[in-house]
Amino acid sequence: MEQDTVQQSTQIDGMGAIVQPEGVFFRVWAPNATEVFVAGSFNEFAKDGNPLQSEGNGYWAGLVESAEEGHEYKYFLKTPFGEFFRNDPYARSVTSSVGNSVVYNPQAFEWGESQYNMPTWNKLVIYELHTGTFNVKEEGKPGDMYGVIEKLPYLRDMGINAIEIMPPFEFPGGFSWGYNPAQPFAIESEYGGPDAFKALVKAAHEHGIAIILDVVYNHFGPSDLDIWQFDGWNENGKGGIYFYNDWKSETPWGDTRPDYGRDEVRRYIRDNAMMWLEEYRVDGLRMDMIPYIRNVHADESEGSALQDGVTLLKWINSEVAGKFPWKLTIAEDLHGLDSITNSANEGDGLGFGAQWDADFVHPVRVALIDPNDADRDMTAIEKALMNQYSGNPFKRVVYTESHDEVANGKARVAEEISDGDVNNWYSKKRASLGIAMVLTSPGIPMIFQGHELLEDKWFSDTDPIDWNRLKQFNGFVNLHRDLIKLRLNYNNNTEGLSGNNTQVIRLDNEKKLIAYHRWAEGGKGDSTIVILNFSGQGYSDYRMGMPDGGLWKIRFNSNWDGYDKEFGDFEVLDTEAFEGECDGLPFNANIAVAPYTAVVLSQDR
Repeated sequence: MEQDTVQQSTQIDGMGAIVQPEGVFFRVWAPNATEVFVAGSFNEFAKDGNPLQSEGNGYWAGLVESAEEGHEYKYFLKTPFGEFFRNDPYARSVTSSVGNSVVYNPQAFEWGESQYNMPTWNKLVIYELHTGTFNVKEEGKPGDMYGVIEKLPYLRDMGINAIEIMPPFEFPGGFSWGYNPAQPFAIESEYGGPDAFKALVKAAHEHGIAIILDVVYNHFGPSDLDIWQFDGWNENGKGGIYFYNDWKSETPWGDTRPDYGRDEVRRYIRDNAMMWLEEYRVDGLRMDMIPYIRNVHADESEGSALQDGVTLLKWINSEVAGKFPWKLTIAEDLHGLDSITNSANEGDGLGFGAQWDADFVHPVRVALIDPNDADRDMTAIEKALMNQYSGNPFKRVVYTESHDEVANGKARVAEEISDGDVNNWYSKKRASLGIAMVLTSPGIPMIFQGHELLEDKWFSDTDPIDWNRLKQFNGFVNLHRDLIKLRLNYNNNTEGLSGNNTQVIRLDNEKKLIAYHRWAEGGKGDSTIVILNFSGQGYSDYRMGMPDGGLWKIRFNSNWDGYDKEFGDFEVLDTEAFEGECDGLPFNANIAVAPYTAVVLSQDR
């Protein structure tokens, strides 16, 4: 077979397979290789068909004129440690986690003319979903990106304006949560590959929905991982050039921590983050468990700090803030540290836009799930409500369910309340109370897929959402819809729910009730009052302080029988606030609130 002439070019930027008018330019980092070749569809996978030239510093590159978009390929490395076929670490497309890399042209996708502007962060309502289970079309197979696209009108109509996609990067097999990425630059082939994900981003933007992508940089793999001992070299039997090869490699997912101190690995992770934001046009990144990037051990034990991981996070967040200040980076850290969301230019600040708030979800879940009213700690609820980071209430994401909170020995809130019978008065009442707190609290609210459908049991990557529940629990879906529309001020009378200000009016640990005032500037149509009753006792004449006099209208009552036929057995009416000091406020009113119920009031403009 006649070989192509391989041309070397230092004028072409980037890594991996780069489509050019005259062929495909390949570049790979393999510092311990003595020779590197590209084998693929274009040369019948001949080991020595197309040699690459050394560019120095461990990089190998060259143009293969007969290669083109869609061709499969691998690198063939000759090294002192043996000879290896390896997938491209930068491959944007693969046939499978144990298959071949595929030449992909990132410029070929047709984005169209539509422009999209992400909402301000105080106006975000996030819906976390898992591609493989969200909308399954064929039994025994995972769902894909096109299945998610099909459900976008449903999410839009509910008021969702951001979806957070659990990691969709190529992983072993067809079923996974996604936190075991084998090819971090490639979209899972079972999910439809890179164009399917771009189609989802495009369609979501057309529906006014932002895309936040969950990325995994605290470890890679651990299986089907071609970057493991990529060019043969390793120390201590560990991962080779992409990984730490000493005690710093240790993670809960094996000895698979990337070497944050090696320039080429730092660039690999940075390139990955920026690719999603630039090429794929996603609107934000949620980084999985960054304590394992900041430290070897998440308990932050002495001597385990990873300053190289800290500086890597600062670098990525600084670059995002500089290029795309409106795009949101979210940390899963769960240590309650202001440093996570402090500016990357300030001392130990990492520069994340927001962080998941463990100090919200854990006490709120405890209060919702506990079977005994007397044991509910309303002081803990107040603390959860008022918690904030870096002096900003919208530097946190608040939720009662996430993929972690409804698995690994834990279940859906409704399931935890009434094991095996979520269609139960107590389950429905307290699950709705919890989501009302999420959607009326300061912070960025997040809903986990299926909460609005009263999904039962726990999250599993082989247990798809049961869309038959949409008809059965349509009222419960509407409860979520109505809360979201209040949150986003659809009717121009609850602006305060996305405002910076929150004041607890009454914390009643005896009656298990909390009332709070949310506002942006204050006044009619802005000031919004929320009352959450965490007890099984209803109150028909509960006197409390109010910020202004006049008529306060019920905008939401989670006990309405339109949400569930078992609700609605308690009269809740608009109320008049009269002059007279109460709870330190100049006016007072009598409020009615049913058992385990949320009530929201505001005034007409």
